[in-house]
Amino acid sequence: MRVKVSCHPGHRDEETPRALETRAGPIRIREVQDRWLAPDHRYFRVLGEDGAMYILRHDTEKDIWELTFYRSANCPDTEETRFF
Repeated sequence: MRVKVSCHPGHRDEETPRALETRAGPIRIREVQDRWLAPDHRYFRVLGEDGAMYILRHDTEKDIWELTFYRSANCPDTEETRFF
């Protein structure tokens, strides 16, 4: 699912996500927990201000951000986990 992501320059001037816009509204990112590279994308596992975990994928060539994973802060690992 495409999302709008606000960023700021991070380590080595790479864009680091700071907030994302979802259908439910804006969510500030409390912490970038992990990041990794794929041939055409960059991935970020982030903890939102709402306590939920999100995995964001950035298509660097097209400059498109997508939400690929969501886990609610209020549910155990097996519930309210969504892949997009």
